[in-house]
Amino acid sequence: MLRIGNIDVYVTGSNSKFLSSDIVTEFRGRGDEIRIYPLSFAEFYNAYEGDYDDAWEEYMIYGGLPQVAQFSVERQKAEYLKNMFTNVYIKDVVERNKIQNVDEIGTLVDILASAIGAPTNPTKISNTFKSERGINYSNKTISNHIDYLAEAFLISKAERYDIKGRKYVGANLKYYFSDVGLRNARLNFRQQEPTYIMENIVYNELLIRGYNVDVGIVEVYAKNNEGKTTRKQFEVDFVVNQGSQRYYIQVAYDMTSEEKQTQELNSFRNIPDSFKKIVIVNGTKKPWRNEEGFVIMGMKYFLLNADSLEF
Repeated sequence: MLRIGNIDVYVTGSNSKFLSSDIVTEFRGRGDEIRIYPLSFAEFYNAYEGDYDDAWEEYMIYGGLPQVAQFSVERQKAEYLKNMFTNVYIKDVVERNKIQNVDEIGTLVDILASAIGAPTNPTKISNTFKSERGINYSNKTISNHIDYLAEAFLISKAERYDIKGRKYVGANLKYYFSDVGLRNARLNFRQQEPTYIMENIVYNELLIRGYNVDVGIVEVYAKNNEGKTTRKQFEVDFVVNQGSQRYYIQVAYDMTSEEKQTQELNSFRNIPDSFKKIVIVNGTKKPWRNEEGFVIMGMKYFLLNADSLEF
C-alpha cells in the first residue's frame, strides 16, 4: 500500500496493545503521529443544545469525551466515565506493564486527581504512602507508574521552568488530566474545585492548539528590614511557547479582590522580558489591557476564539 501514490494508511492506537510509543518505533521514518484529543470546549459547545453558561458547567463536570456529549442523562455520563476509567485506562495500564500492586497504582491515580495544578513529586508521594498508610511504595516505582499513566494519555506532565535562569527545574512537576470528566469521575465527582479544573482545561486547550506548555517560576531576591537577602519564588501558571512566540498565562477563577489581583500579577511584574502576559478569568469578559499592559480576558473569549492569545 505504501507504494500506491493515492493511498494513506492510518493506524489507530488507543489501548494497551499498541500505544503511541509503539507506533513511533514500528513506523520510524515512514509516517506521522497525529494526536487526537477529547473535544475542546469550542467543539463541545458547537454540538451543545443550550447557552454558554450551561455548556461551561457541563464541560467542567463531565469533560469532552465525544460519547459523553451524546448522553442526555447525567447518570449515564457519570457511569460511562467511571467504566471508561476502570475498565479501559487502569486495566490497560496494569495489563500492559504487568503491574502487581494494583491497589497502590489506584491510590496513586486518586492522589494525582486530587492534586491537579499542585506541584508534586514521586518522593513526596512515597513519603505520604509510608506515613499515612504504612506502605512501602518507592519513589522509583511511583515515577515509573506515573510514566505509564502518561503513556496511556490519561495524564500529562508539565515541567517547571525557571524564567529568569532560563533552565528547567527537575523537581515538583505538575500533572493534569487529559480529560477533566475522567478526573472528576475517578473522585466520584466530589472534588469540584473550579480554579483547578479551569487551569486543567486551559492547559489542555493550549496543547490542542499546538503549543508547548511549561509551568513557570520567577525567583526574586530582596533585602529585608535587617539587611539580609531573602529569596521569594513566584509562580506563573503557564509558560507557553510555539516557535519564536511566547506567552505567560495566569488562570484565576476570581480577580475581584485587590489581594487576589496582587497575587496573580506580582509574578508578571518580576518577569524581565516583554513577551505578552495574559490573565484568564472565569466568565464572559472581553479582553482588555490594564495600565501595566497585561491582558485580562474571560474564559469564554479564550476558549471560543482560536487566536485569542493574539489580542
